[in-house]
Amino acid sequence: MRYNAPVPLPFAGNGKPAMIPSSPSPASIPDEALRCDLLDAVKVDWARKNAILPVMQDGRLVYAGGPSTPESAFEDLSLLLGSEAPFVRMDEDALRRAIDRAYFLRSRPAGGEETDEDAAAADADAGSDAAAEDQDLLLTSDEAPVARAVNTMLLEAVRQGASDIHVEPFARGVTVRYRIDGLLYSRPAPPRALAAAFTARLKVMAKMDLAERRLPQDGVARVRVGEKALDVRVSSVPVAEGERIVLRLLRRESAFLGLRELGMGEDILLKWNTLIHSPNGILFVTGPTGSGKTTTLYAALRAVDTAHLNVLTVEDPVEYELDGIGQIQVHPKIGLTFASGLRHILRQDPDVVLVGETRDPETAEIVTRASLTGHLVFTTLHTNDAPGAVERMVDMGVPPYLLASAVKGILSQRLVRLLCPHCREETRLAGKTAEAWGRPEAEGRTVYRAHEAGCAHCIGGYRGRTGLHELLMVDARLAERMRERVPRAALVAQAAAETGFRPLVEDGRDKILSGLTSEEEVRRACGA
Repeated sequence: MRYNAPVPLPFAGNGKPAMIPSSPSPASIPDEALRCDLLDAVKVDWARKNAILPVMQDGRLVYAGGPSTPESAFEDLSLLLGSEAPFVRMDEDALRRAIDRAYFLRSRPAGGEETDEDAAAADADAGSDAAAEDQDLLLTSDEAPVARAVNTMLLEAVRQGASDIHVEPFARGVTVRYRIDGLLYSRPAPPRALAAAFTARLKVMAKMDLAERRLPQDGVARVRVGEKALDVRVSSVPVAEGERIVLRLLRRESAFLGLRELGMGEDILLKWNTLIHSPNGILFVTGPTGSGKTTTLYAALRAVDTAHLNVLTVEDPVEYELDGIGQIQVHPKIGLTFASGLRHILRQDPDVVLVGETRDPETAEIVTRASLTGHLVFTTLHTNDAPGAVERMVDMGVPPYLLASAVKGILSQRLVRLLCPHCREETRLAGKTAEAWGRPEAEGRTVYRAHEAGCAHCIGGYRGRTGLHELLMVDARLAERMRERVPRAALVAQAAAETGFRPLVEDGRDKILSGLTSEEEVRRACGA
């Protein structure tokens, strides 16, 4: 992508720059054109206010401004950076987006040495503005040392695509680890001397009781990285060496993923789309913690006609706010549980109900009866596979004849890491492996494995994740089998014969043969 040729700013003879006419410019400015190394002397709020940024254009430095950038700002930027460069006008929206990205990329990992005076200043500073809603991490990058270290840690975690941050105190010091694509990786940590101030800053941001160090606490902080909103769910528990803090980073854009983006195969996608438009019944999404169940449920709800249907949810916690949907946060301490919340929801004339988790017999009974009275109910279960949901519901006391009438479909899923397309290594599928898969015709097919060292685009040869899915559709014959409480093997065989049911590992093998992931990754996720 090329920019317009830089336009030197002429002077009108009185020592002030003349106005430059605006000219067409690209819709975005690539990261390689950003001069992040020059931004230490420029406050992000000043750059935003004046819509001005140093960038590279055609191999040389220019000062880019928008149509609304005042002429004096170009001169001020020259003084701040101590150098002269041509001035150009660019599309202001593209420029403002570039400003946020430039300050985001400028962030560096935490862990530099700080003085005791700095730590004291940070303690005094931590309670003042950290509790503000939607604080911008870019704007607060110049605060006191501990505040700056926390913000830098959050920025770095967002940049790396982390889903969680673990801050763990030990006798030897504090350990910080990011969960990226499902696995934990160690990151630079603050010095041991700053551990208490670091923990205090996190607790204040999440509006937790700073004085309480003996009991576990939960809180939520809401921050922004430029125009991107980020909810941070914070949990603290007391341990031998202090308080262990875990932060769950909830990106609001994750709630807007469509079903097609979740990695479902075309056959499962078609069947699941049919199920979510059913007039009534239960749809289960199962899998272990961290397998993407909530994301799948939100994608399903977004496909529902909320303009003409009343959609209500009971969740613990409400992870993302969805437009047009009423969402209830459970509060067990005051008696608002999944079961009691569901009872009240059913008096609100709902068409579609989402229950965050069916975790006890009372909730299981209400979910079942709600589906039999004309409601479509989405819910989750912690089971290893789709057939296991039937056994779990029966174990919780739901009669098999009611369950068979209520359940329409059970979707089970796992998340696997995607191979980095830049460094993946080509190999061939061994004959023994193809035979074990029941696919002898696949012997010798080209498959890929992760490059152990990885590259600049990935971590250990992987970047990003996709889903593995299995869908058990309950038709009339399968429902009859459920009433009879046939063994699991017979239920699976019936589902395979009647509805084309395929287990998770088969979906994983399809993704191996398509070059998306590796055999090791599918084995790690599915255990087969």
